Amino acid sequence: MVRVRFAPSPTGHLHVGALRTALFNWLFARHHHGTFILRIEDTDLARSSEEMSRSILEALRWVGLDWDEGPIYQSQRFALYRERARQLVEKGLAYYCFCSPEEIEQRRQEAQARGEHWKYDRRCLNLSQEEKEKLLAEGRPAAIRFLVPEGVIKYEDLVHGPISVDNRNIEDFVLLRSDGLPTYHLSVVVDDIDTRITHVIRGDDHISNTPKQILLYRAFAAPVPRFAHLPLILGPDRKKLSKRHGDTSVLSFRDKGYLPLAFFNFMAQLSWSPGPEERIYSIEEMVRDFSLERISKGSPVFDLAKLEWLNSRLINELPVNELISQLRPWLERERLWREEFLKDKKDWFEKLVILIRSRCRTLVDLKEMLRPFISDKINYDPEAVKKYLSDNRLEQLLPILKKDFQALENFTAAETERVLRERAEKEGVKAAALIHPLRVLLVGKSVSPGIFDVLEFMGKEKTLARIDNFSEARKILQAHGGGVS
Repeated sequence: MVRVRFAPSPTGHLHVGALRTALFNWLFARHHHGTFILRIEDTDLARSSEEMSRSILEALRWVGLDWDEGPIYQSQRFALYRERARQLVEKGLAYYCFCSPEEIEQRRQEAQARGEHWKYDRRCLNLSQEEKEKLLAEGRPAAIRFLVPEGVIKYEDLVHGPISVDNRNIEDFVLLRSDGLPTYHLSVVVDDIDTRITHVIRGDDHISNTPKQILLYRAFAAPVPRFAHLPLILGPDRKKLSKRHGDTSVLSFRDKGYLPLAFFNFMAQLSWSPGPEERIYSIEEMVRDFSLERISKGSPVFDLAKLEWLNSRLINELPVNELISQLRPWLERERLWREEFLKDKKDWFEKLVILIRSRCRTLVDLKEMLRPFISDKINYDPEAVKKYLSDNRLEQLLPILKKDFQALENFTAAETERVLRERAEKEGVKAAALIHPLRVLLVGKSVSPGIFDVLEFMGKEKTLARIDNFSEARKILQAHGGGVS
């Protein structure tokens, strides 16, 4: 039975690199009908927080990841880690180290001054039993170090292939610090053993940790999991993805209006491809086809343009009722949602969403493009006002066009187009001289769906009221130092 774990540290919000690790573990577990375990590695008491733990769980749920066991909090298991470290000391596989950090640093610097590479010199290993007992009885702070045996660590990485490390290059590493807190290596291995982890899937930055941890699995006489190390995600400049490349928190992408399935697809396809087509794959398809063998060794680039393309495609492919369900919380937060969108005005609202969504990359775009249709308030773009409402001829043309619209019995796209073009011809102006100002008055911007579709969805009453806002909109010109022509 496959058993995998995702083990974030709650010292910050969930990073996109960590999320990809979570996705691959989850997909692997679901593909093999195995178990996905969530572990919170909060042994860094100074930097960990409950708030960050909650944020991590929130991010996982948003993307659609569930877990079968956990969350297991390492901060609740300190006594166990201390006991396991002492067991290794009793077996002669680890020893007490009384060297202070200052003493170790001094010896390190002395070796560097001689041009030598330094690793811990096992000074405390050679202490007699009497000396150790005396120092412990005096209350001398003591760490516990693992005694690295001679030999070579060899293992088959499921992504990178065979890896071999000579134990002579590994110093006797600390398991338990002098303050009684476990190091990463001890807590990870103890928890992996206790939860019977069969596969460890994590980032390339952990490759150097793996030989030490294999030694610990063996010291505890426990099965050694299979390892798969994922290539690190790069920014557009081909350097390790970091905050300098922009937002890297998973929840920031939620807050920018990306859909969970689009983000799932995007992240899953960093180093792995579910198929030959560039499209949105269902969760079921990805679970069915996932395999570690198809993970690329090369580092993928976090391409925001691809994420936007995937999100835009999903916005246009989702059944409209599902899209509205995703959109609803955004409208509710700004008090733009009305229950009639699911009742009396359901047909109108669904058709409006279908009309607008082709121009939207995110739910934020969709919300903002819907705003002029569902709100009585309108925000005018100063640049659009300056460009299209500064012509003084509009003071005569717009009231005439308003009367033309007012006389229409059927306020449809076809009818509004007919009367607008007829009016433009009678007044000796191009139709664009009326279309562009009308668009700004109706939606506040210089871009929108086709103006005649906008008119039909806006309706006669709201259209006439927006035309009456001409004078109010023109005040923006003065506020921004613009003039009229």
